[in-house]
Amino acid sequence: MTTNHISPLVLADNAALDTARMTLVDQLVHWASLRIEERVFLPGMRMPSIRSLAEDKHVSRFSVVEAYERLVAQGYLEARRGSGFYVRERPTMPQQLAAAPMVAKGPIDVPWLVRNMLHTVAPERGPGMGYLPPSLLDADMMTSAMRSMSRQSTMYLLQAGNPHGFLPLRVQLQTQLAELEIGARPDQIVLTSGITQAVDFLLKLYVRTGDTVLVGDPAWFVMFGRIASQGVTPIGVPYTPEGIDVQALERLVQQHRPKLLIINSILQNPTGTSLTPARAFQILRLAEQYDFMVLEDDIYCDLCPPHQQVARLASLDQLKRVVYLGSFSKTLAANLRVAYIACSPELAKTFVDHKMLAGSTTPEINERIVYKALTEGHYRRHVERLRSRLDEVRDSARRRLEHIGLRMFGDPTSGMFFWADTGVDTSAVAAAGHEAGFLFAPGALFSPRQAPSTWMRMNVACSSDPSMLAFLSRQLERAA
Repeated sequence: MTTNHISPLVLADNAALDTARMTLVDQLVHWASLRIEERVFLPGMRMPSIRSLAEDKHVSRFSVVEAYERLVAQGYLEARRGSGFYVRERPTMPQQLAAAPMVAKGPIDVPWLVRNMLHTVAPERGPGMGYLPPSLLDADMMTSAMRSMSRQSTMYLLQAGNPHGFLPLRVQLQTQLAELEIGARPDQIVLTSGITQAVDFLLKLYVRTGDTVLVGDPAWFVMFGRIASQGVTPIGVPYTPEGIDVQALERLVQQHRPKLLIINSILQNPTGTSLTPARAFQILRLAEQYDFMVLEDDIYCDLCPPHQQVARLASLDQLKRVVYLGSFSKTLAANLRVAYIACSPELAKTFVDHKMLAGSTTPEINERIVYKALTEGHYRRHVERLRSRLDEVRDSARRRLEHIGLRMFGDPTSGMFFWADTGVDTSAVAAAGHEAGFLFAPGALFSPRQAPSTWMRMNVACSSDPSMLAFLSRQLERAA
């Protein structure tokens, strides 16, 4: 049946446009082109059939045909006789004209999830979120820290910060690192604006165009973009349910002679695995034998139960070949961009010089807030509650996901992520989820190869909503 209206899913994107002046075909063209530009529909992906899109949007098939033909003319689609319409690979804009290029060089493409991670979405509709929902965090503790800071002299607000970062916070971090058996004096600790800035510093210091950097496969997707932006080739090291595949790592090291290995040592994103002492020793042996540095990202440190048997490379190496990274974005607040680098004294000096040239000092206000949160006696109890609340929902969320057909990677007993095999292409699931207002994190984005993947990262705290599970179940049934 033909009607004269389009589904609200289309009109929602046209809220800023004069929809009264737009024809149904105009609205369909806008709907499709926006999703192609946002990388919801990726190059090579088959568009919905004419019949299915007409039924879904409550328009005539003639309107869909005309919209698709316009999109072909505009270079968004290509028509394949007898097969349908497919998203065309569009030429890259000159860098000076690109609105916000995520990757300057190389094949890595991560803007889709980056953009959508920043969209406002209710936690129950965002199993692909990379942060914990606000309901699990402690707003009162943060408010108390800010109030305590405001009662002090405000002269520091008018001054430049310390190039290393706020000294009292670095002294506090020295104490916390000592509890992890990592020896680092305050002059060996440099504060940065998030883990991404720390990774950028290290890449610019250690690698040059044409070098190789080893990363996890799967691993944190933003890192791939940062590596590629340096003209450097990221090579993925596979993971097993017991952690990084050390035998594969040795083969890749022998083959590529990398300058750097970047690794999540504890509760790896997205697999949730942690280094055992045996694997940690093997990694350090290879680093020594083949002369490469290791960047150890321990951003999930405080989500690891104290009784869990894990090994940190920095505690074994004592910051000789290992550069250790930490942050509080997962446990305090996502927009509190305070991270730190712990490394050798010589490297710390070089980092500080680079930091000053790249962006002067980091915001001391944020660093003071973190310092207050860490030292007023509530943070330790907060992370204990956080681990307990994740434990409370983990088993039930896992059962619900397994009930609709997902298969877990290993046996996740801690941390904030599931790495789950859906059996279908999760990029298509994520695209459909975007249409329905859900945020999913497809597996292709977690691999440096970005090949089609049946895996998906699921946030433990955001994976139990009945409507989300029902939607995901329908998508799996349709694709099966």
